Amino acid sequence: MAWIALVRPEDARGKLKDLYDKAAAAGNGTVGPMVQAGSLNPDALEGRTLMYRALMFGRVSSLSRAEREMLAVATSVANRCHY
Repeated sequence: MAWIALVRPEDARGKLKDLYDKAAAAGNGTVGPMVQAGSLNPDALEGRTLMYRALMFGRVSSLSRAEREMLAVATSVANRCHY
């Protein structure tokens, strides 16, 4: 298993803290491991988050939100990733 250095939510400051706060507010009140994995580069994390939101919630295709979620789940299963 790979090991990635990360900044814990309680140690986040500045832009990273803002991104963590938004992630927690949008989810279940916690900052998930996939968000924390991008913590060493807040600019890249912000870009990834914007891209994810555009793909999942935007009008980028004729796929419904449910179909997009199903594709994400199928991809995770194929990659043996529980995220």
